[in-house]
Amino acid sequence: MRKIIMAMQVSLDGFFEGPDRDLSWHMVDDELHCHFNEQLAAMGAFLDGRVTYELMAEFWPTADADPGASAPVAEFAHIWREMPKIVYSRTLTTAGWNTTVVPEVVAEEVLALKSQPGGDLALGGANLADTFRRLGLIDEYWLYVHPVLVGRGHPLFKPEDKTVQLRLLETRTFGNGVTLLRYAA
Repeated sequence: MRKIIMAMQVSLDGFFEGPDRDLSWHMVDDELHCHFNEQLAAMGAFLDGRVTYELMAEFWPTADADPGASAPVAEFAHIWREMPKIVYSRTLTTAGWNTTVVPEVVAEEVLALKSQPGGDLALGGANLADTFRRLGLIDEYWLYVHPVLVGRGHPLFKPEDKTVQLRLLETRTFGNGVTLLRYAA
């Protein structure tokens, strides 16, 4: 059975984005980008919320057309365009680039998707990840912790009354100081 993997970048103080959706503190260099490409190219689909999808769709469809694009950026543009995508949105009705729009998260439908053949499913977007977490649908958490204190913004995890124990699978520190913490649910 395929796994649902939440892969998110987060500041040391727990924010996935700063005020006004600021992501300028993300320290994605070529080494980290190559790692992302290797991991994400093996996935079977991207599962995103509307905000994440629209953010990606603003840049990645033509990112490799920029003559100044680095090799990892150009490679990911191809990965993103070709990868099947499911966008969970009540407001978006259509989307391009190999994308299916689904109006709501239904646990039984997600479990059916997991049972299909193919690579694991990459979950993106903090609000969507929160919904999947509350439904117990996340199999692994890949947290890329950036060595920065953002101070305020949007926290990765919303408050929850339930404690969830996770099992550490891997740690990896990249040359820029970003550390991957990979956990199984």
